[in-house]
Amino acid sequence: PDEPQACPEAVDAIGAADWLIFGPGSWYTSVLPHLLVPQLAEAIVSSPARRLVTLNLAAEKETLGLSVADHLAALRWYLPKLKVDHVLADAKAVGDPEPVERAAESLGARLVLAPVAVIDGTPRHDPAALGAALVPVLGADR
Repeated sequence: PDEPQACPEAVDAIGAADWLIFGPGSWYTSVLPHLLVPQLAEAIVSSPARRLVTLNLAAEKETLGLSVADHLAALRWYLPKLKVDHVLADAKAVGDPEPVERAAESLGARLVLAPVAVIDGTPRHDPAALGAALVPVLGADR
C-alpha cells in the first residue's frame, strides 16, 4: 500500500529506545523496508536514540553489483533525513575504507572497523566478535 500503517507499539519503542540498530541483514528485504513505512520513518528520524548501522560481510543476490558504500547510499536514498552515529563494518569486507568512510560521513556517522567475521572465511558474523565490537561503540560518547 502507498501508506502502510505502522504498529503503534513499534513507533513507541522507537521513541523510547536508547539505540536504533540497522543490520546486519538482507538489505532490501530486512533493513530498508522499515524506512518505507511513513510512521516508522518519522519515528526513526525524530527519535532521540543513537543510531548504528552494522554492514553485511558480502553482497547477497539482491545487492550484487552494489559496493559497501552503495549500501549506505541506499539508506540516504530511502530516508534522506536519516542521521547515523556509527557504521560498524569488517575491514576485510570493506576493502578500501575511504569510500565507505565518506558514505558514513554523509549520514553523519563515524566508520568503525572491527574483525566481526567468523574465522572460516564464510560471510557470516561471529556473534562473540560482533558483541565485542559493539561494546565500545554502544558505550561511546556522542
